[in-house]
Amino acid sequence: MNEENFRLSEKIVSSSYVRQGSQARRSHEQLIRHLLEQGKCPEEGWSESTVELFLSELAVMDSNNFLGNCGVGEREGRVASGLVARRHYRLIHGIGRSGDIAAVQPKAAGSSLLNKLTNSVVLDILKLSGVRSVASCFVVPMATGMSLTLCFLTLRHRRPKARFIVWPRIDQKSCFKAMITAGYEPVVVENVLEGDELRTDLEAVERKIEELGAENILCVHSTTSCFAPRVPDRLEELAVLCSKHDIPHVVNNAYGVQSSKCMHLIQQGSRVGRIDAFVQSLDKNFMVPVGGAIIAGFNEAFIQEISKMYPGRASASPSLDVLITLLTLGAGGYKKLLSERKEVYSHLAEELKTLASAHGERLLHTPHNPISLAVSLDRLHAGSDGAVTQLGSMLFTRQVSGARVVPLGREQTVGGHTFRGFMSHSDRYPCPYLNAASAVGITRGDVTLCVKRLDKCLKALKKENASSRQEDTAGE
Repeated sequence: MNEENFRLSEKIVSSSYVRQGSQARRSHEQLIRHLLEQGKCPEEGWSESTVELFLSELAVMDSNNFLGNCGVGEREGRVASGLVARRHYRLIHGIGRSGDIAAVQPKAAGSSLLNKLTNSVVLDILKLSGVRSVASCFVVPMATGMSLTLCFLTLRHRRPKARFIVWPRIDQKSCFKAMITAGYEPVVVENVLEGDELRTDLEAVERKIEELGAENILCVHSTTSCFAPRVPDRLEELAVLCSKHDIPHVVNNAYGVQSSKCMHLIQQGSRVGRIDAFVQSLDKNFMVPVGGAIIAGFNEAFIQEISKMYPGRASASPSLDVLITLLTLGAGGYKKLLSERKEVYSHLAEELKTLASAHGERLLHTPHNPISLAVSLDRLHAGSDGAVTQLGSMLFTRQVSGARVVPLGREQTVGGHTFRGFMSHSDRYPCPYLNAASAVGITRGDVTLCVKRLDKCLKALKKENASSRQEDTAGE
């Protein structure tokens, strides 16, 4: 409805009523105008009606929604199912063009605008979350692993002689396979045990750089967010090393946006040394469906170079999902979620510490990990070799998802490399343990239920182990 249509409406309905409706419409349009002018996440979240109005306005700018459109090409935004069309708000053309994921599509002005605005709003959120000097970013419709691969493939053109990627060990398959898929040989640097924590062995990293030769190394591939007792890499020191040896530095920041500590490490690393790109998951940080990531960095030209490496057009779904989410939450709503997550982390730590003590275990001391916690399972393991893995199964069947049990001595081969002590980030971590994390969206209710069910499982296993020992004694 434009002004002329509102005037015509006054001939049909009372003018006072129409003017009231027109003012309400202008309230929605003012919010949209601010978004277009500033390109930033609004401080207060929008109502669903404003979001849907905005998406509808974008959709009618795409050629597949033109009333008189006649498409004779092979890709005209045709959709057989109305349900599918509505699921995507009729934004069917995706983002980018065949040569550049960031390019504007002539026949999809609305989808192109969606793409540009999403990248701008996400950049604003990265700055608000702690990386103030980030220069550029883009949403890519791939999860974290493949997004890391895209970064490595882009660096290939800059370092054609390189064969290796230096990687402080983190027992997570996708980031390891990202290096293999890009065609590089990961050079695994074992962590050092400091108290309960597994930390970056900086001396070993520098020895590897000198041994292999800087020109033969594509990059250092570091990590922020991770499962305790592994803690975020010493990013500042690694960034200084990379600057000293003129080696690119790519950071796996998978679920680090939600942590001010992880984001501070990235900001400081860029300030004192070198960080070329950092990659984060959309679903883990923004509570949207799996399938998207953000690639960001401090040099706009390099981030654009990565975006141009993406072959072909791309799905707009991840961009659409995260834009809807951030417009609905607003910057204030997202910051509130981050604050609540931090509060629940402290609560989870206290509850696990109390529970661990009651069962003769302990909460591992991992102060440098701001998201994940670990509880020892020494006593449980002493009672039965299979009790640790059995605990994991019991928790899963009792609808405790995300808890992760790590037994001793497990081996796993990934991409031809055999990891000893797999899942523990170390060849010889001194005890088995259980992980739990306080990630964005968690509630105190989740903690209460998890601890209650974990307590019941530990009691049941303790009882079962005692019965087994009695039977063994009777048999003797």
